[in-house]
Amino acid sequence: MDRARHVAVLLLGMALGLAAMPASAADCPGNPGALGTSRTLVVDPREHRRIGTMQYAETLPLQDHEVVLTFDDGPLPPHSNQVLDILASQCVKATFFIIGRMARGFPEGVRKVRDAGHSIGTHSQNHPLSMNRMPIERARQEIDDGIAATTAALGDGGGLSPFFRIPGLLRAGAVEDYLASKGIQTWSADFPADDWRHISSARVYDLAMKRLEAKGKGILLLHDIQARTVAALPKILHDLKARGYRIVHVVPATPELPKTPTEPQQWQLHPISENLATSRWPKIPNFVFASAATLPAPAAPDWVDGRLASLPESFERPRRLARGAVPLPQQAPWPRLSPLQAADAAIAFPVPAEDIFEIQERSAATTQQAAVSSAHDAERVQAPVGNEADAIAKLIAIHASASKRMIPGSHRIAEPRLRRAPLTARQRLSASRAGLMPREKNSVR
Repeated sequence: MDRARHVAVLLLGMALGLAAMPASAADCPGNPGALGTSRTLVVDPREHRRIGTMQYAETLPLQDHEVVLTFDDGPLPPHSNQVLDILASQCVKATFFIIGRMARGFPEGVRKVRDAGHSIGTHSQNHPLSMNRMPIERARQEIDDGIAATTAALGDGGGLSPFFRIPGLLRAGAVEDYLASKGIQTWSADFPADDWRHISSARVYDLAMKRLEAKGKGILLLHDIQARTVAALPKILHDLKARGYRIVHVVPATPELPKTPTEPQQWQLHPISENLATSRWPKIPNFVFASAATLPAPAAPDWVDGRLASLPESFERPRRLARGAVPLPQQAPWPRLSPLQAADAAIAFPVPAEDIFEIQERSAATTQQAAVSSAHDAERVQAPVGNEADAIAKLIAIHASASKRMIPGSHRIAEPRLRRAPLTARQRLSASRAGLMPREKNSVR
């Protein structure tokens, strides 16, 4: 009996292994040159709860030139069916994130995805673009209703994976924590193709390939409800094959299907190799010195008037003197300090001439009389006081406004004329002396 049970378990394991085997290009019926699926990656959602470097620190443990295809927002005929046909022609497996409302409307489309061997996750019930700010109760309802609708569409055959992608990638910590509490893995992406925007299928292809080339590997985000995606997908798959990329199919771990063994650094997009030097400076060790001896130094009283008076000991060996020779005075080993200048010594800097700050401008012929005035006339003008200053300021403003030139192509804007009080005789005299208006013949000087 035990032997029969052992054989049954062995046969079950072989069946599961065959089911998880990748569909290689050679095994693709009718297309020996197909892209195929290089391998199946089994992940445990409870160990790595959030993946996709567009938002998170971790992503799937992919090797260089490995790609995971994902599709959002379906099913929607005929586009979702066309995407399934294109993938089947290349024997490629992907992951689909289903909207609950779409699953209720097209339940047979969900079962087609399951029967084709793809992984099925959920994408909320109504695809709200506000899960990052809505109350957590509403967010939970969106998640739960989407799962319930997709599960009902799948029927008794099952096939739902504990994968979830937040609509619009508008993440929120409370939403992610709720998903993790239910054992559901939150998926972002490593790069999108912007196929939800109003762009051409050629642009979708360009963005997908350029961003993949920049990353080298990762999760590609697409949408199976867009006609532009259907048009771009065959060329994307063709060039993935031509450029040496490989497709990886992701499935969740189960008691019968253990997770793929990985290392923690493999869940990083570009893990740091141990063979490469880092850019950090090495830490300085904390040495403990046995003794801290100090060098001899002259004491403070040895300095007199900025000069070294004497040294406690000589820095050179004394030389032997010949008989009758007079010893020379010992020189200090340091250079003599030059005496400082007196603190009250005045340093004179050149003073610029007054005419340096004068700004000379050329006025138009109509304003030459008002703009040009000699220094002799300026000295004779006394500063106006009181209302005279206001009157001259008004005349200056009126004069400047009248002398402005129009920009070519512009239109003059009519400005309302302000009613001004007439100037007094004294104000007009001050203005005429300043050159702002012609002098009157009968003015009193």
